[in-house]
Amino acid sequence: MEAVNAFGQDSLRRAVAAAGIDVEPTWLDETASTNDDLRQLAADDAPEWTVVAAGHQTAGKGRMGRTWSDVPGGSLLVSVLLRPRLPADRAPLLTLVAAVAMVEACGLPAMGSKWPNDLVVADRKVGGILAEAAIADGLVRHVVIGIGLNLATSGLPGDRASTSVREEGGDPDAEGILTRYLRSLKGEVEHQGFPTRVVPRYATVCRTLGRRVRATPIGGEMVEGLARDLNERGSLLIETEQGIQPVAFGEIVHLRTT
Repeated sequence: MEAVNAFGQDSLRRAVAAAGIDVEPTWLDETASTNDDLRQLAADDAPEWTVVAAGHQTAGKGRMGRTWSDVPGGSLLVSVLLRPRLPADRAPLLTLVAAVAMVEACGLPAMGSKWPNDLVVADRKVGGILAEAAIADGLVRHVVIGIGLNLATSGLPGDRASTSVREEGGDPDAEGILTRYLRSLKGEVEHQGFPTRVVPRYATVCRTLGRRVRATPIGGEMVEGLARDLNERGSLLIETEQGIQPVAFGEIVHLRTT
């Protein structure tokens, strides 16, 4: 399929500059994973706000070992390097703040986030976030935040679990969306109230709160109940028959109510 509002090195540079970032970005027509590319640059001391974007990924990644597939020219695939001064247990907040920034950037009234990293319209996925942190001595050394956003196509033919910006009536302009995303992300991360304001901001776009959910935490037992709230670390608080159960990391399924 044809690329939507063809995106490349020049438009990437314009988006980064318009967002107030003065670090030279990297454009790749094709790569295995922008997160992997940027993690290598981070290890080589790349500066904060280094951005890597690609036209196509051959080995895109999601959370918990999943893959992320894209149609060349139909997605926004971008990773951003942050070096926040945060304790390790606050690293998950960066996934939430990226979700807020991208929801705002897309401008779709019905768009929100399925906790913690899916970008959705109703229960159909329009994008996903993968934040990978390097931790040393209990502190975040750096975080690479990768986002894959369906601009013009929802992925594989017949995939009814996904959707795209275009299918939902939005403008699939990669340069405009990326400019707004980076500007919003930068404003949030550099705000004097960060990180205490992240959770209240995320709660306004979270489509999991108030839903019955089934959570499968890493290394823990399955939890089922009502998603009541978020704690200061961004963990989901699930009301079960045994009481409130926090879930910091795991697989979440929205359950249908009868």
